[in-house]
Parts: sequence; structure tokens; C-alpha cells
Amino acid sequence: MPLIKWDNSFSVNVAEIDGQHQKLVSLINSLDDAMRQGRGKEVLDKTIAELINYAATHFQTEEKYFEQFGYPEKDEHKREHGYFVQKVSAFKKEMDERRLGLTIEVMNFLSHWLTNHIKGTDKKYSQFFNEKGLK
Repeated sequence: MPLIKWDNSFSVNVAEIDGQHQKLVSLINSLDDAMRQGRGKEVLDKTIAELINYAATHFQTEEKYFEQFGYPEKDEHKREHGYFVQKVSAFKKEMDERRLGLTIEVMNFLSHWLTNHIKGTDKKYSQFFNEKGLK
């Protein structure tokens, strides 16, 4: 059973961003599966690196639209993105230094942050972007 099950409650009604969110959910689910199956460190390292890189790409997409359309809550939203990148990068560093394994607590952070971010913070821009013609 996936850690995060995608359903319509995650949709922000912007196809490009929904697709990226689905990819992030898939990466977190893959990371959770690998951890639970005790797969090798190389699988975990590769997947968490992909998650970090893809999250950065996704955040750039959202932030490009914030600038393009003058989204009024962009600064707070960008701070949330920065917090996620900082936190996941710190997890990765500790894993690389063998001070932290991929744990249930790390997976809970990833799943809760992404779920709350999409269903809370990202949903706030849905109507704004739609009204600007972004769908």
C-alpha cells in the first residue's frame, strides 16, 4: 500500500503542476517501498537524490508562475520551499555521513510535508492561476 495515495483532493487544477505533484508522490512512495523492503543504500541514495532534484525543478516551475502572474503570497510560499529543500538536504547529508538511516520519522516528514503543502499552501494558488488562464 502506498504511503501517499493520489486522489483528486491533491489537484490544484493546473495540469503541469498536478503532473509534477504526482511524480513527487511517486518518488516518496518509491523511497518508502525501498526503505521498508530493506533495499540497499545505493537504491535509497539514488531515489532521495532524484527526489531532491525533482523537487527543485517543481519549485522552480511554481515560482516561475508566481513571478509571471504576480502571485501575492509568493514570498511565504517560497519560504516553505526553502524549508523543504533545507530539511531534505540535511537528511541526505546525515545519511551520507552514516549518522542517519532512512527512518519512519523521515518518511513521515516527507509525506506529511508534501500532503500538507499541496492540500494547503498550493491549493491557495489554484483559483488565482486558473483566473490567469493557467490550467
